[in-house]
Amino acid sequence: MLAIAGITAFSSFNASAQTAAKTKMAKTTGMEKKEGVMVGGAMMVPTKNIVENAVGSSDHTTLVAAVKAAGLAETLMGTGPFTVFAPTNAAFEKLPAGTVETLLKPENKGKLASVLTYHVVPVSLQAKDLKNGQKLKTVNGATLTVTRKGNMVMINGANVTIADVISSNGVTHVIDAVVLPTM
Repeated sequence: MLAIAGITAFSSFNASAQTAAKTKMAKTTGMEKKEGVMVGGAMMVPTKNIVENAVGSSDHTTLVAAVKAAGLAETLMGTGPFTVFAPTNAAFEKLPAGTVETLLKPENKGKLASVLTYHVVPVSLQAKDLKNGQKLKTVNGATLTVTRKGNMVMINGANVTIADVISSNGVTHVIDAVVLPTM
């Protein structure tokens, strides 16, 4: 037990030291704008737009396919700003069997677009901007509710697992569930 505590303390210290070193390096080299975040095995960088970044993530292939099927890729590549709450492939797998396949059918393009635009807010919001109880009006006209407990942020009960993935046209927050509007 003591060994585990020691490893945990060392890991926390090591992670803090690495973060501090990266921050110091970024500040001294002027590279803070070019640094990115690893998501799904790919580096998400601020010089790419939201869709370009998402395409590189192996954790977001279902989301990318859905965005393309709904005809929203061009919009999300636009100037924005946007905040996207991006469900992972595992989040889509939590939906009832057949849900994704049904939504991806051409005749359900409108429903799919409604689900996806429920994950998009037409303003750029970083995690620090999200307040407990805050209501966010989505692109589809419905609202999402923010819940904050310390550093943990939830959107309609979905946990933000990776926050503040900055893109040229907004910010993405990776979430662990698909949030569904009332249809």
